[in-house]
Formats: sequence, structure tokens, C-alpha cells
Amino acid sequence: MSNTISGKNLLRPTGLQCKNLQEYLKSRPPEVLNKLYHNPPICLAVFRELPVIAKHYVMRLLFVEQPVPQAVIASWCSKLHFEEHQKVVLILNELNVWKEASIPGGLPGWILNTTFKKNLKIVLLGGGKPWTMSNQLEIDSKPRDVAFLDSYALERWECVLHYMVGSQQQEGISADAVRILLHAGLMKRDEADGSPVITQAGFQFLLLETALQVWYFILQYLDTIEARGLDLVECLTFLFQLNFSTLGKDYSTEGMSEGLLTFLQHLREFGLVYQRKRKAGRFYPTRLALNIATGQNKPLSRDPEKEGYIVVETNYRVYAYTNSNLQVALLGLFCEMLYRFPNLVVSILTRDSVRQALKSGITAAQIVGYLQQHAHSKMIEAGPPILPPTIVDQIKLWENERNRFIFSEGVLYSQFLSQTDFEVLRDHALSTGVLIWQSERKRTMVVTKAGHDDVKKFWKRYSKGSS
Repeated sequence: MSNTISGKNLLRPTGLQCKNLQEYLKSRPPEVLNKLYHNPPICLAVFRELPVIAKHYVMRLLFVEQPVPQAVIASWCSKLHFEEHQKVVLILNELNVWKEASIPGGLPGWILNTTFKKNLKIVLLGGGKPWTMSNQLEIDSKPRDVAFLDSYALERWECVLHYMVGSQQQEGISADAVRILLHAGLMKRDEADGSPVITQAGFQFLLLETALQVWYFILQYLDTIEARGLDLVECLTFLFQLNFSTLGKDYSTEGMSEGLLTFLQHLREFGLVYQRKRKAGRFYPTRLALNIATGQNKPLSRDPEKEGYIVVETNYRVYAYTNSNLQVALLGLFCEMLYRFPNLVVSILTRDSVRQALKSGITAAQIVGYLQQHAHSKMIEAGPPILPPTIVDQIKLWENERNRFIFSEGVLYSQFLSQTDFEVLRDHALSTGVLIWQSERKRTMVVTKAGHDDVKKFWKRYSKGSS
């Protein structure tokens, strides 16, 4: 009498979750955190990203050698900000920056992690071992200035972005970068020909600021680092040494392990460092490495103008005042291109072009958000609304065409011998909240898969009682 109907909810969103440094470190086991805290650059990076109140607590405890009562630490913060205090306590616990310790008399207290405290002192006051890349170098005969480094970093990073949007200008991307894009779910293999295509998360990734894109990409790389035979702690330490380096200054590779040299080559492929040749003894960090994990997004010299460049008209025409191939390719994900001029692209939003984007996993909200985010200043002045309401509504309607059905897993009950039997079982399923659909005329009903066992047991009890 029952048949299983299998299916899945096709509307479940798969948004991009971009962790910051704190969230990434919280996901690491305590033993890994302790290893990381043996390195002063990591301690400085963690301290820098702490909330202001947390920094205040750490600085007041830095030179205290015994536990401090929790009540005393709580008194350092106004009662009006007690919620912020509790959040800070949780953050410091999760990051293993401090730990609970009992005070003579049984009072609970907190004391800073010994390793973290020792290495934070070193980085703030000086001393300790020289950093990996601190060896002296002879003056570079062909020095690279900041403008060159910015241009190089942008060119390398845009290779990755061009590959994601499927533009023609995608030469030079490494197989390693492609593997990371697939691993991160930013791209997926097309079911028809197996070629990588952008996903919903990938489109969301393209809307992020450059610094956040790089940080997210590096986090995905770090997920695979142990499979590559590299040491996570060593690579993270080097990454934050780069973060505290000086833009335009060259650094030595002398004394680096084989693993670090391999890591350096990967960073070179992504545009985080410039190295003239693979075996050159010097390298230059780029602005991408300096911006990493800080939330800062200092623009690169060749970055397209931050001002909006898109004009959308009520006749579905989209005008983009840009000469950036990347921006044109990005627009081409959901628009049909009509004309291309030196600094202007004319395209049109069509049902087919939008549905193609929706098929790739891009949502109507993301398309509308992108057009609003990059709207030309003239459109902003004419608003609100920034975009013509007819265009916004039509894009959403095209999405709703694909979302007419919601699939749920369930079990079908049919072929009841009498109307009474059907109504008894239907009413039971309805009362327990597991009924998905029913047809009284056809004596057919569908219950959730989770509720199937309960309905089946009830039916057996009812059948025995009625017989």
C-alpha cells in the first residue's frame, strides 16, 4: 500500500561562507593552535584581529604571572557592555588565548596561554629568532617598484577570475588553481562535457572585494595543504610574515625548507609574491599578501574604477562603461552581448540569458544585487529605486518559472479498501504533522519519509483492531 518517492529540495540555497581569521582558527584543534602560537607573527595577527575589549584584557594580563579572578576582569568592563564582555570571553576561550585557572580559595580565574603570552611579548618588545625571510641580500640590479608589483598581482589574480567566468583571456592559470576552485565549490564539472563551470557560490565569490577573494581562496588552499605533504603551521607562519612585510622590499629565500619553497611557488602563481625565476634567491611580496586576513582592501594600481559603470534601461538594455575584459565577461554571465566599443559594452537581458545564469546556480537576487552594486552614478542620482522596477520584477519572474515545484521525499499510501480506512489514516497523519498531500477522491495520500514508520505502526494497530 505504500511506495517510497525519492527526491530532493532543488531550492536549497548554497551561499558562500567566507570565514575571517578568528573563525578559521576556532575551527582548528587546540593542539594545532598551540603549535601556531609558537610563532610570533601568528600571535601578532591574532592579537590584531581581536575586538577592542579583548585587546584591552590581553594587554592588562600580559605581564601578570598568576591567574586573575574572573570577577575582577569583568569589572574592567562597564555593566552597560556586559554582553560584549561575554562575547569577548567566549572568543578568547575558543582561540585558546587564555584558559581557566583556579585561585587559592577556590575563586575561578583566567590566565593567558603561556606560549601565546611569551611570543606576543617577543613580537611587541623585540627579540626572539630571526624570521624566515630576514636574511640580508645584495642590492637588486633590477629592482621592482610598487606600481610593477600591483600590476603583476592584478594580472595573476585576474587569470583566476577570467577562468571562472569562462572568458577568452584565461591563459596562464595553473592546474593547482583549478583544483582549488573545484574543491571550494566555486566551480563544478559540467554534466554534459565535464568542463568547469561557475556555481552560485562562485558568482557570489566574484562579487567580493579583492582582499576577501584572496583570503577565501587561500583558506581553501590551506584545507588541502596536508594532502600536498606541506606543514600547515609552517605555511601559515610564513603567510603572516608576508602580511607584516614591506611593499616594494625584496626578501631572501635562504634557509627556507623545501616545503616552504613549494608554498612560495604556489603563492607566486596566485599573485601574492613576485619572483623573477623559480630558483631566484629573492622575492617581493605584493599588495595581495599584505592585505590578507586584515579586511583591508587597498586598491591595486590597475584596479577598475570603484565608481559604478552600469546603466540599465526599461527596454532591458544594459550599458557598461568599462574597458575591463573581466567586467565584460562577468556581465556576459547573465546578459546577451550586442556591441563592444573601446570603453562601452551594450548588452540586453533576455529570458534565455537569465535562465542560463539561473541554471548555473546564480540567483535572481545576485543578478539584481550585482546591477545595483555597480550602478552608474547617474542611475543612483535618479533613484530610488536604482534599477527600473519592471526589470527587477521580470528577473524574479524568470526565476520563479524554474521554482514552480518543490520536491520533498515522501511515502505514498494508496489502494485503501474503504473510504473510512483512508480517512482514519489521513486524520492520524494530519494530527501528527507528517501529511504532505492527500486526495479524498482517489483515496491516496503522501506522508513524509520521517513519519512513515509511525503511520505504518498506527495502520497495523488499526487493522488488527478492526478485524
